[in-house]
Amino acid sequence: MKSIYKFLAFTLLAVFTSCSSDDDATAGLMGENKVTLEFDNSVGSDDLLLATAGYTNSQNETLTITRLNYIVSNFSLTNDAGEVFTYDKEESYFVTSEETGSTEVVLEHIPAGTYVSVTFGIGVDQEKYLQGAEGQGDFLTIAEETNMMWSWQAGYKFLNYEGTFTSETVTEPTDFKVHMGSHGSSLDNYKEVTLSLGTDALVSDEMSPIIHIVADANDILDGENKLALTEQSVIMVSEEKSPKVALNTASMFTVDHVHNGTGDSH
Repeated sequence: MKSIYKFLAFTLLAVFTSCSSDDDATAGLMGENKVTLEFDNSVGSDDLLLATAGYTNSQNETLTITRLNYIVSNFSLTNDAGEVFTYDKEESYFVTSEETGSTEVVLEHIPAGTYVSVTFGIGVDQEKYLQGAEGQGDFLTIAEETNMMWSWQAGYKFLNYEGTFTSETVTEPTDFKVHMGSHGSSLDNYKEVTLSLGTDALVSDEMSPIIHIVADANDILDGENKLALTEQSVIMVSEEKSPKVALNTASMFTVDHVHNGTGDSH
């Protein structure tokens, strides 16, 4: 009988110690800090290498990619209690560019907490665009400098994806261009994405996590919607294909891992 009591006491102690350890990891999170999102572009299981590698899709087209730029915006983080922290909208527009190496988004002044998911937009929402050129702030200049504008009247390019391709019937390298954006209220291609982090992102005055997000460029044309460059190598303002590109692009993001590290508070 004593052995049973000893076993129960040991079990309760082990459970209590385990819970205490878990609580210690997240208890007492105070202050604020930055959260960094690293966008790691790939093609399937391979790293994306601009202009140096060929990638074959399910339609037997081989692509050499020379540009992959996209706009990410309107970030929010949800904590383990279901509370949502929405990042300042005026500061929430970024261009990630593989060709310039600008694939990092830094969100400043995030309140301490245990965050379990991140939400962001692909492109620029209508509310922001309808503020007019004067209401875009510095982001308008950034978009122009990174080839993410057609013109102010035509609007932003949410995605700028370019390169060359060959196929069974197109034997010489041929240019392709996939530019996707919204074109008036009748063709709104702005999409929102919510990603579970898998591992909690811990923020405090001493902890500044890095969230590594993989963007699979293969999904842009070879995702749920299959779009053959052999049939149409330039996709821009298309009532049929632009919405399909938008849906594919919104599905290309996954969280690979979260690094909870120490960092200076901001």
